Amino acid sequence: MRDMAQRPRQGEAPASLPRLGGRRSSYRERVADALRAALIAGELRPGEVYSAPSLAARFGVSATPVREAMLDLAKEGLVATVPNKGFRVTAVSDRQLDEYTHIRALIEIPTVVALARTADRVSLEALRPAAREIVTAAAAGDLIAYVEADTRFHLGLLALAGNAHLVEVVADLRGRSRLYGLTTLVEAGRLLSSAEEHLELLDALLDRDEKSVHAVMTRHLGHVRGLWAAGDGAGD
Repeated sequence: MRDMAQRPRQGEAPASLPRLGGRRSSYRERVADALRAALIAGELRPGEVYSAPSLAARFGVSATPVREAMLDLAKEGLVATVPNKGFRVTAVSDRQLDEYTHIRALIEIPTVVALARTADRVSLEALRPAAREIVTAAAAGDLIAYVEADTRFHLGLLALAGNAHLVEVVADLRGRSRLYGLTTLVEAGRLLSSAEEHLELLDALLDRDEKSVHAVMTRHLGHVRGLWAAGDGAGD
């Protein structure tokens, strides 16, 4: 795993920790975002117990914000505290993954399709840097950076609908999902093509092509459950 940040000076948040959804975050929240990305990408495995000091060394940050961030993740049910040892990553069942993806499809597909009619071009173009970061991370095989950029892109896109609660619901579902199959895609040299779907989606939105937007979103969410979560190496 890459270091998520260089060790910061006291009171300073490292610039490389993510700022998800474009919001201003505290250092603790940014550490939690990085840990959540590692969980989603499968860098932290279910059933394994991780101590705050070991995670701090692994991520290149201090132990206190890691411990605080893991306690936040425990409240979300993503990890469980193990007295005197650390935190155990909770497992996600196939049924749960099916349910999360189903709910996401019900929310995200119609919401994003509607943006082809309502979102202004400036706001859509503002998402292009995040879409390009996804492609860059995929080309480098950097799964955590991929998840971070993917989260920024999708939550930023949904935010254009003007419904903050909707964004919170999807953010929670994304945090509970697991993309263990990302490693399979990297090894097969196929993560890049999946990453480029984000640029395809953005171009379809700018073209006001609702049919294409619907097709790309349906295909993209199908990957989440059909391949990425399972990691079975099946074809697109």
